[in-house]
Amino acid sequence: MRILVAGSSGFLGRPLVEHLRARDHDVVRLVRRDSSAEDESTWDPYSGALDRGLVRTADVVVNLAGASNKGNPHSRRWGDALLHSRVTTTRVLAEAVAGVEAPPTYVVGVGTSAYGDQGDTVVTEESPDRGGDALLARVVRAWEAAARPAFEAGGRVALMRTAPIVHPGNVPTQQLIPLFKCYLGGRVGRGNQYFPMVSLEDWKSAATFLAENDVPSGAYNVCCPTTPTHREFVEALAHQLHRPAPFVVPSKLLELAMGQLSPELTNSTNLRPAALLREGFVFQDENVDDVVATALAAR
Repeated sequence: MRILVAGSSGFLGRPLVEHLRARDHDVVRLVRRDSSAEDESTWDPYSGALDRGLVRTADVVVNLAGASNKGNPHSRRWGDALLHSRVTTTRVLAEAVAGVEAPPTYVVGVGTSAYGDQGDTVVTEESPDRGGDALLARVVRAWEAAARPAFEAGGRVALMRTAPIVHPGNVPTQQLIPLFKCYLGGRVGRGNQYFPMVSLEDWKSAATFLAENDVPSGAYNVCCPTTPTHREFVEALAHQLHRPAPFVVPSKLLELAMGQLSPELTNSTNLRPAALLREGFVFQDENVDDVVATALAAR
């Protein structure tokens, strides 16, 4: 298959490209600079510049592009960049896909924040949006809406609602591991909030599964099948690092420190990958112990 990947140099894009090529797919990377290799094509989503001939000959288009989550969570400018980058890249590619007579499959990496705080209730792709006015909930809504032209054109569209990825290459995990190793680990609040997650290995496999298989259009939760509580995650990480985790960060203090991002740790979302499981996808890392072990093995 010929697969176009936007965001190919990022934390998710780079390993996905390697994984797809290992499965003998022809991968073309959309890059924001002058192309310097045969497998690259320059695009500028903000001006709409894109080689639509490549879209016409593609079997699959994957969008993982967007501004980094790193930044000042109290900054309105940072929040605006987070929203604008994801919406713009998704819309430009969706319109390009929609403009093809036989639209290629469109796979878009989005988030899970729009589900919001749902307590102990099991959350599937059919669950209501309870994210309220939280920043990332608003980003996810606009992000998914930007893919609408591809849906309306009748193409196959998969929205990968991706839970936080536990991996040493991802900034939150990078920050947590040294803290725990220095005996400074602990939970947020009471720790009984459900905290969805997924390993990078399962994320790559899920993205490839959605690209390769003729599954229905729609949303796909990408998370380990058994969502742990935050306390269970902390205990698993502490146990596998052979360290105690005695500290507790009060929720109010977290709100002061993280501002618009604090709901990502305080909300309770008991997420299930119902659609992927229904389509026959098999997870390598089914629970928090598996996810943490895979992450630590990748150090």
